[in-house]
Amino acid sequence: MRRILVSLAIVSSLGLAGCGDSDSSSKAGSDTAKLAGGTGNDCTTDKTLAAATLTIGTGTPTYPPWVVGDAPEKGEGFEAAVAYAVATELGFDTAHVSWVRTSFDEAVQPGKKNFDFNLQQYSITEERKQTVSFSDAYYTTNQAIVGLADSSAAGAKTVADLKGLKFGAQTGTTSLDFITNVIKPDAEPFVYDDNAGAKAALEAKQIDAIVVDLPTAFYIAAAEIEGAVVIGQFPADANTTPEQFGLVFDLENPLVACVNTALQTLKDNGTLAKIESTWLSDKTGAPVISL
Repeated sequence: MRRILVSLAIVSSLGLAGCGDSDSSSKAGSDTAKLAGGTGNDCTTDKTLAAATLTIGTGTPTYPPWVVGDAPEKGEGFEAAVAYAVATELGFDTAHVSWVRTSFDEAVQPGKKNFDFNLQQYSITEERKQTVSFSDAYYTTNQAIVGLADSSAAGAKTVADLKGLKFGAQTGTTSLDFITNVIKPDAEPFVYDDNAGAKAALEAKQIDAIVVDLPTAFYIAAAEIEGAVVIGQFPADANTTPEQFGLVFDLENPLVACVNTALQTLKDNGTLAKIESTWLSDKTGAPVISL
């Protein structure tokens, strides 16, 4: 009888151990599923505003070729596609990506953010680094000038040809800085709250030209203002640097390192180049205006 009881105890003990292993395996499997289920990876844990969600900010409204149809959640347009590529690399599926809207200036002002990162063609500058953190660059471009085909700006070959023009640009942008510091026109540039105001002024012939990044210049000329042309682009030289766009974060946000790793992977495996080719390939060639 003693032998039987001992045998039953051993069997019972093995059975309980088996149950314990099953519970542990189940928990481990659950944790693995969480990481593989589109809710982030090890690097993003406890670094996003909302648990298991990546919150991305963009403009209000947005414009092609950066976002198509003012609907970033569809992933169409260069920046919308970049945002989702980064999210995927960080382990978030589309169901765990949330979009919020901000004005251009709002996102780079000091203070708490309502997004994990924001993208709306923010040039990386030392001044902005005082209030926000940037990712590594995801796109590099030049400044360009747009004017009506029959305006005084048409046919300009050098910056000297532009001195007498009336310029306009969005407030707080590197385009406005470029007008003031590089072109240095005779008249003070007109400043607008957004690009829409600058475009309306150009269309009404209140100004001769506007300065924007090159892809935006092509879209304005092709689809937004009848009779507008891309007069030229300005090359980088000793006095200027290319426009490098970075994702904007709250200052010293630890998520920056995770995103930079993701961006490097997207560069190395050709994903960023493919996205650029898809959305910007026909928006990068224009005459060069010498400085």
